[in-house]
Amino acid sequence: MVIFLSLLFIILCVLASSIFVVKQQTSVIIERFGKFNSYRNAGINFKLPLIDKIAGKVNLKIQQLDVMIETKTKDNVFVHLKVSVQYQVVQTAVYDAFYKLQNPYEQITSYVFDVVRAEVPKLRLDDVFERKDDIAVAVKSELQEAMQSYGHSIVKALVTDIDPDEQVKQAMNRINSAEREKVAAEYEAEAERIKIVAKAKAEAESKQLQGKGIADQRREIARGLEESVKVLNGVNINSQEASSLIVVTQHYDTLSSIGASSRSNLILLPNNPSAASDMLTNMITSFEASQKIGKDYGDKSYESV
Repeated sequence: MVIFLSLLFIILCVLASSIFVVKQQTSVIIERFGKFNSYRNAGINFKLPLIDKIAGKVNLKIQQLDVMIETKTKDNVFVHLKVSVQYQVVQTAVYDAFYKLQNPYEQITSYVFDVVRAEVPKLRLDDVFERKDDIAVAVKSELQEAMQSYGHSIVKALVTDIDPDEQVKQAMNRINSAEREKVAAEYEAEAERIKIVAKAKAEAESKQLQGKGIADQRREIARGLEESVKVLNGVNINSQEASSLIVVTQHYDTLSSIGASSRSNLILLPNNPSAASDMLTNMITSFEASQKIGKDYGDKSYESV
């Protein structure tokens, strides 16, 4: 009875060792007497007890490998690049992935170093930032061609970080700051120029309108004086008497307007009635003198010709 139970226990243990479960997105390599026999995918699987053994497991999920690389640009600036490579084992090439590569991480890292150190020295530092996608495409293309024969597929290659030397970053920040200040100064100068031009145009238009207003005012005054002289001539008052009367009237109108304001501090000198007549006489004398000077000057010019 004891022997039977022992044999039964041994049989159950052997049967239990022949049953195994493979997780999702995983392949298990089965070897028979040290030689590859098959690979098993997810689910419950069986193997011959004492003959077959599980040699290893292959992860079929997409994996990521981050590679830090130090290299030099075309303008002799050392930079650190972080390249993230996403890859996975091709399910139909599990044998190649398991047996052909001892360490896929080291193999991928070597190719990434080789591609990046071949591409970056062709570019200046500014171009490295602008063309990082081109570097990533070159890495993926090189890896895809090299790793395909080893059962690996490259899903994506990304340049996730570009880190120049600290002094270089500070210099770049100063350059950007100076450039922004230059642009700001140009905008401020342009705004100031626009304000000055607008103000000058407004002042010119104001002076033009003011001059036009003064000219219109004097024209109307002249017309009024002309009409006044005609009216006075109609009542047998000659032109000189009419002019004197108009000047006296304007004189008193001026005094009246000044006195209308209680806060006026203006004093008109002289302010007696004869002042208007004297002013008219002086004006007539000045006009006659200027006409005479102009006539004499014209005669001399004619003689010289």
